[in-house]
This record gives sequence, C-alpha cells and structure tokens, in this order.
Amino acid sequence: MGTPGLIFSSALLLLLLAQPVLVVSATPPFACDPANPSTRNFGFCQTTLPIDKRVSDLISRLTLEEKIQQLDDQAPEIPRLGVPKYNWWSEALHGLSNGGHGMHFRGLTIPNATSFPQVILTAASFNPDLWYRIGQAIAVEARALYNAGQADGLTFWSPNVNIFRDPRWGRGQETPGEDPTTASKYAVSFVRGLQGDSPTGERSGQLMTSACCKHLTAYDLDSWNGSVRYTFDARVTAQDMEDTFQPPFRSCVEQGRATCVMCSYNRVNGVPTCADYNLLTKQAKNLWGLDGYISSDCGSVDMIYGASHYAKTPEEAVGYALKAGVDINCGKFMHQYAGSAIQKGNISESDIDRALFNAFSLRMKLGLFNGNPQKLPSGDISPSQVCSTEHKNLALQAAQDGIVLLKNTGNTLPLARTKVTSLGVIGPNANFPPSLMGNYNGPPCEVITPLEALQSSIKNTRFEAGCNIVACNVTKIPEAVQLASSVDYVIMFMGLDQDQEQEGLDRTDLVLPGMQQTLISKVAEAAKKPIILVLLSGGPLDITFAKNDPRIGAILWAGYPGEAGGSAISSIIFGDHNPGGKLPVTWYPQDFTKVPMTDMRMRADPATGYPGRTYRFYNGKPVYQFGYGLSYSSHSYEFAAGTATSIYLNNSLSPQATSNDPNTLSYDIASLGFNTCGELKISATVGVKNHGPMAGKHTVLLFSRWPSTEHGRPAKQLVGFQSVHLEAGESSKVEFSLSACEHLSRVMDDGRRVLDKGSHFLIVGDEEHEISIIA
Repeated sequence: MGTPGLIFSSALLLLLLAQPVLVVSATPPFACDPANPSTRNFGFCQTTLPIDKRVSDLISRLTLEEKIQQLDDQAPEIPRLGVPKYNWWSEALHGLSNGGHGMHFRGLTIPNATSFPQVILTAASFNPDLWYRIGQAIAVEARALYNAGQADGLTFWSPNVNIFRDPRWGRGQETPGEDPTTASKYAVSFVRGLQGDSPTGERSGQLMTSACCKHLTAYDLDSWNGSVRYTFDARVTAQDMEDTFQPPFRSCVEQGRATCVMCSYNRVNGVPTCADYNLLTKQAKNLWGLDGYISSDCGSVDMIYGASHYAKTPEEAVGYALKAGVDINCGKFMHQYAGSAIQKGNISESDIDRALFNAFSLRMKLGLFNGNPQKLPSGDISPSQVCSTEHKNLALQAAQDGIVLLKNTGNTLPLARTKVTSLGVIGPNANFPPSLMGNYNGPPCEVITPLEALQSSIKNTRFEAGCNIVACNVTKIPEAVQLASSVDYVIMFMGLDQDQEQEGLDRTDLVLPGMQQTLISKVAEAAKKPIILVLLSGGPLDITFAKNDPRIGAILWAGYPGEAGGSAISSIIFGDHNPGGKLPVTWYPQDFTKVPMTDMRMRADPATGYPGRTYRFYNGKPVYQFGYGLSYSSHSYEFAAGTATSIYLNNSLSPQATSNDPNTLSYDIASLGFNTCGELKISATVGVKNHGPMAGKHTVLLFSRWPSTEHGRPAKQLVGFQSVHLEAGESSKVEFSLSACEHLSRVMDDGRRVLDKGSHFLIVGDEEHEISIIA
C-alpha cells in the first residue's frame, strides 16, 4: 500500500519531526456514550442486537451527504448521532508505524513503539509461532495507544503478502519472500495475532484490531525502466495466478480470517484491480468468504480515471470501484465524485449503502460502538505494555532467529571474546540507526546499532565508516585499510538502505552500490585475518566476489533487523546465539538484470532464453538458493519408518490424460471434491540430528517434486517447515501432516489444479522419499 510517491527517507523523517505536535484527547473516541441521552437509545447502540441490525439502523439514519463522507479513509464525525471521526489508515508492517493517519506518537504519553525486524528477515526464521507473537504484540501496543487517546483508528493496512517475484523490487523487503507456501503461512499467523485470534484461529469475541492483506494482486513493480505501478498492466497467466500470486491472499482470508483486503494500483490483464468485480467480489468476498471490507490503495480509485485512463470520467471511476466491491477509498476521490456519480447514473445509493454496511460492521466488531472502549476487555491495556521488556525481547529474538549465515570458512565464526584484543568496525551501516529499520517503521523504543553492541563486548573497538553513505560514492579507503591492518579482527557492515530500495524505488542492479565492493576487497586484503562481512538489505545481492574470496571468512545477511538488530548481530558473532535463519528469496547473479521486470511469467522458456523466476522455476545458477542458511552446528536428516509410501485412490475415480501432457494421468482436484481430498492424508516423519558443537534452533524445510519438470511443473515446491531446538548431539523427529490434494498437486496452464497418478518425491536436505499415487 502507499500514497503515490511516498518515500520514507531520512529526509522525510526529519520533515515529519519538524511538524507541530498533535493534540489528542486522553479518552479514546467512541460512539454510543451511555451518558449521552440523545444517542443511547438508538438501535445501533443496542449491544444486544445482532450487528447487521445495528448497522442497518445506523445507515438508515444517515443523509446521502453523510453517507458519501464516510466512503473515504478519513471519515468525519457525525455529531448529531454521536459518531466520532474515524481514520481507517494505519500501518503495522513490523510494528506500529508513523504511516497513515490513525496512530499518534510525538510529544504524547506513548512516544514510541516496539520496532520488530522488517518482514523479509522475520520470514527467514520460518517460524509461524514467532510471526503470530509479533502480530499479537503489535495489537497490544495498538490498543494501548487507543486507550490512551493516541489513536483514532484500529484498522491496520498490514501485512504485505505479495510474492517477491523479482529481486529488484524495492518493496520486496516488506514481504515474506518469494514462496507462496511461506507467504501463506505468514499471512495466517500474523493476521491471527494482530486480530486477537488464537494461534489455531479461534476467535474470542471482539476483534483486537483489523488486519488487511495487501496488495491484491500481482503487484510487484514500483518504478523500473519507465514502467510505474500506477499504470503497469501485469499480464499474468491463469496458471501463475493460481499457483503463485493468489495463494497468500486466499489463505489470509480463508484461514487467517483477515477482515480486510486491499486492491492494488496496477492492472491485471487489462483491468485495474480496484475496478475488477471478478477479483474483489466474486473471488475475495464470495469465493473466499471475506467477512470485512475492501480498501483501495491510496489514490488507486483516482487512477482508474487519471493515470490509467480506464474510466472516461471521475464518476465512472467511482462507479467501477464501488460496483467491483471497494468499500473504503484511501483519499478524497469518493467524497468528491460519489454525489455526481449518482446524478449521472454511474452508481445508486444502494451501492453506497453496501459499502458502508461492511465498513460500519467492522467498526462495531472492534467494539467502537459499545460505549467507552476503556471498559471493554481490552480497555485495561495500559501505556506500560508498549515497549515492554517482553516485546523488546521478542524483537531481539526475531532478529536473532532470522539472520542468515551465508559463509563460514574455517569456522571464522563465532569469535571468542577473550581472544579479541582489538576490533575494527568498518562500513556505512555500522552506526546509522535508520539502516536497521527498513520502511514503514515507527519511532522505536530504543536502538542499539551494531557498532554500539560490539563496543559493549570489546573495549578496544575502533570505527571507520569507509563510505560517506551507503551509496558509497565518496570513500575513505586509505583510512579503512589502515584500520584493518592495525587490529586483530575486522567486521564490515555493508549492503543497502532505503535510498537504494523502497516503495517507489526499484533497483537496476543486484551488485553492491558505488564503491562498496572495492572497499570490501581492499580491507580484506589488508586485514591480518579473514574478515567478517555483514550485509543489511531487503533484496538479494550478487556477492559472488565475496563468496569466492578466501580473505572473507564469514558472511551474515541481517536484513533490516529492527531496533534490536545491533544486539542480535553481536550475539551471533560472539556465539551467544547459533544462527538458524534461511533465505526466503533466491539470490540471483547480476546477469539476471537482463530480464525485464515487466515480464510476469514465472516459468522458464528455454526457447527464448527466459530463465524463469524463484527457486521453483529459475533454471540459472543462483548465488545462494532459497532456503540456504548455515549453522555453527552440522545437521543430518532421514525419513523415518512409517512415512507413507503409497496413497490409494478409489477405483471409481477416473483419471484423465491432460491435453499438454498425454502420457500422464491426472485427477482434477475440483472433481475429487472436499471429502475425497480430506481422506488423502500423508504422514511424513523426518529425523534430524545436531552433530554439534553447539545447541540451537534448526528449521526443517520439506519440499516435494515430480519425476520431471515438463509441462510447467516446478523443480520443487515447499510443502512444510518446522523448527526444533536441539542440544549438541541430540536427535529428534519432526512430523508433517500433508494433504495429497494440497501438497502434491500442480496447476495446469488453464488454472486447474490436478493430482498426477504415479510417483512423487518428498525432499529434505539431500534425502528423498518416494510416494506413489495408486488407483
């Protein structure tokens, strides 16, 4: 999501800090005040009535002009009915954010909020429990702000579950990565935590907050080579839509029960997503069962008329959006043109009523029409629960569990503190707090930079930035070289920042910016021992030079690790934490930049040299592959006895030869039906052993593959993952419950999902296990 052209740079941060302090009430805004005799007897204030009847009563009392004013994200108050203003737009991507209008921090009782790692790093933990607890912590802090009168909205336009399709995408940092299974599980866990459901999805009465999965759909280009997100037409096949772009959104709604979906800026196959009835109403609302509202991205309804020229008039654009299923518009466009759209016959008042029904229903589910929210179960959440020790420790754990060890030649890491008599810290990302945050961040509780954390461990620590900024167009290579040659150990902090990748800014290269590579190589050449390279970035980097340089002993990727990032990095460098993160994206070579970002195809096309995308379809040689990540320990796997070897289908079921693959017999999943698929369960047990020398958490990634990659089959696909903590020398068993229809099926070119008869393979590490589908 994002305001057109919105860029969270350090310059903008300074501008925001210069704004006047906002004055807010110490009491949260709410409707149906029992002390107000003019409103307490309204039907919409009667909590014993069903919400649909309460909402219908409220809408019946509104004038047309009042209705129109409620269609935009900054909904004004309705004084005569005692309904306060409401700001729909707040952000909670990895902590409460300054973005939007709903959360207020500066100069108030609660000036900060816990800043967790950017999502791409959190995803590298492959830990749904961690994702859930982060969402849960953010919800608690949101309610604390609301109870303190520092918020006039509890609807958060998070998470971003778009697939990180292209490594250059500036917003890939906001996502759980390139894999649909990972993104789907992330969506479900984070949404459940944010909305106050249990980890398994049970809802306990009132919503804590409302989560919104964005941006529906195939949105993964901001600005590249003249193509911009506002006018880009993503041409997507039915096959790619079904098995890549839609699964996270479907899971978000069906399993996570998200109460909002946001449509994106771009077109998909010619139609702006915010004007697509098939996408928003037939699919999201009717097929998936969205129980909530659909929001536009900021300005995207305007652009149906303006930037994309899909509509001939503003009124026509309003008509397209409302009739497609948009309920809340981010911006002022609906308010400006809904009235004239009625006059011109583009919409009817009933279209507005439908949108408002969904919007007010959600506000009531949040408890905002039940009297003073401070008297609700969530009303006792106090300011002390913001930046609590528990939440700050969770931010540290999230960073530790996500950081990925990419290289560790000769056990360069961990370092023993007692053996480090002098330490040189070099690099522009070593001591610049904004580099830890990523985008859509709020004011953090406290920030410990990597330099500060290392200085607290090693007294004799000296620092040289080496580059003026991360862009590294001005260097101090002689000074960095001198420092490197005069200390026992050198740690370099390089990579990217928000001036290289962010909303509105895609990269054109995959290599390190400016003179960074030269600086790294010169320092490595001068250092007494192999150096340690720490990379901060959201997107992947081609660091083949560092991977192959024996003078670079260890490489860590730390994403944008949030407020506790410095402490997390230090704890891994000195062996207080055994790294277990795994890459949630493929790291491609620089040569991949020859592929146009605008080509949406996932599958390779050998005839034209198109290499495909992501670990499932890319046929080139990656720098590092999806799921890669080292540990200070070594681990082994084996499929345990009892893992299924055959699945028997009812003989009455008739497989069909597929038109593009006549030698393979397949069962159409839709034809098999829910009951049959429910019976086709697979139990897979994987033994895993930590061979030492350190204890630590280890993630087991389970993939499936087919006997061949012909006819668009993925090379492999992730079907499950679990983390297990193992002491040195300890073994354990991890059990996976799989469904043949879900985990062994594939998608045909027409979008149908089928289950092939015959051999399938489960993969963990270098181990494979064959399962046969037999009729």
